[in-house]
Amino acid sequence: MSEPEFSARGVRIARWPRSLTRAGEVRIEDGRLALLTSYGSEIDSAPVSAVRAGRPWFAKPDEAVATVNGTRYRLTLDKGGDGGDGHGDSAESGRFLAALKRAARKR
Repeated sequence: MSEPEFSARGVRIARWPRSLTRAGEVRIEDGRLALLTSYGSEIDSAPVSAVRAGRPWFAKPDEAVATVNGTRYRLTLDKGGDGGDGHGDSAESGRFLAALKRAARKR
C-alpha cells in the first residue's frame, strides 16, 4: 500500500447536528478520501473526484466542510492533529483542501 497523500489525526468529525468522533482521522490515499473514527472504523469514504470540500465564510479557521456521498461533514482539524509536524489551524485545513485538489487532478 502506498503512502497517504494526506493524513490528519485528532480530527473532530461532525454530521449536523451531532459529533461522530472527536479524535478521528481524515485520510486521502489511492484516490479516495476516508473519514475514520478514533478506532479506525470507517465513517464514510468516496473517490476524491466525487467529494466536494471547502471552507465556508462562517467556519472557524481550522474547519472545513466536506460532502461525501451526499452527506455533509464538518471537519475540525485542530492544531497538532496531524502528528505534530508544526501545521495547525488554518494551515492544516488549507493543507487538507490543497491535497484533495491535487488528488482529484491526478485522477
